[in-house]
Amino acid sequence: MQFGFQDDTPAGSPGSDPVTGRRRVAMGDPQAPFERVQAVLARHQLLDRHGRLLPDVELTSMGDHFDWGGPHERERAAADGLALLTWLASHPAEQVHLVLGNHDLARVGELAGFDDTSFEAALGDALPAYAATRAGDPDADRLFRSRWPQVPSAEYLARDFVTFRVEQRLRVEDLLRSRRFRVAFAPAHDLLLLHAGVTLDDLAGLGLEPTEQRDAVRVAEALNAALDKAILAWTGGPLELGALHRPGSAERGAGGGIFCHRPALPELGCPEAFVGAGRRRFDPRRLPSGLTQAIGHIQDAKCRSLLDGWCDGAPAGDGPLRCLRVEGGRGWYRAGVAVLDGAGAARVVFTDGAMAKAPVDAFQLLDVDRIAALAIPDTG
Repeated sequence: MQFGFQDDTPAGSPGSDPVTGRRRVAMGDPQAPFERVQAVLARHQLLDRHGRLLPDVELTSMGDHFDWGGPHERERAAADGLALLTWLASHPAEQVHLVLGNHDLARVGELAGFDDTSFEAALGDALPAYAATRAGDPDADRLFRSRWPQVPSAEYLARDFVTFRVEQRLRVEDLLRSRRFRVAFAPAHDLLLLHAGVTLDDLAGLGLEPTEQRDAVRVAEALNAALDKAILAWTGGPLELGALHRPGSAERGAGGGIFCHRPALPELGCPEAFVGAGRRRFDPRRLPSGLTQAIGHIQDAKCRSLLDGWCDGAPAGDGPLRCLRVEGGRGWYRAGVAVLDGAGAARVVFTDGAMAKAPVDAFQLLDVDRIAALAIPDTG
């Protein structure tokens, strides 16, 4: 079966919402220096001379506003993540939509019990334990987990969440309780914006009928209602979201659910990763048909390893949007945006272009109204 792809950088003017006249744009995971995020936005001519979003821009940030860079960048990354999220949230709620990502959620999840002092102590134990584990010591991680049972492993702190600060948790909690952080947004009935995607199984677990599962507006309402219900019941400790998300711990292992999972082919192995509240993979053949989901969370190289056999054979690259189209039990993955031309097909548009690594000129934003790479306005 053949299907078409739009050009990576389609010609013509950017789309806009016919009701508000705004340019509606989605930005993949901004895990990058604050100045790089602003450089990407400025290249697409979305900022005014004061470094604020222009009044006609409506931006969705696709989650994961923390944790980037190497050990030498830790202090800067910690400060920049907080500064970025603060800057985004300083815009009106109708202009900037904040999608909740797993790195954001971790601040009120596995990291909820740490203050800055205890986190530094745990990190001091995690760094040598992670190095020893990688060198083949079978006891290093077990000893770490016995001392710090609130986190799944030494790797969790030493590699993935090394830039945590209490200030970040306070900001995330405030944005959750004020309903600025959302699980999903639906710009149209056939387009859902969220961090890592949802399957038919996730939607059935929310009580959605089959006809509702392909309506992005209804799906977003149900996902956000589940978040709001959990926050109302949350009085302290890690935030639990029922079947949607389970924070990790030494006892449970790594966290899992819809904020953490990635599309993968079960026939390639690791069947346990597809099961239960701790799942970290989903079968893309379980995506709701007739619906486009734009997500972040996963970069090109990882997609190609988990979807081997469905890819075009091109080398992995950072920056461009990519797409997975699934129909009739078969899928196709490549750079660009696939045309969704059948009610029986499902489509995922991947927006995480590795902003910290990709050249600014190569990083693409999603034009929400055209579901294509945002064109750079011609000022010549």
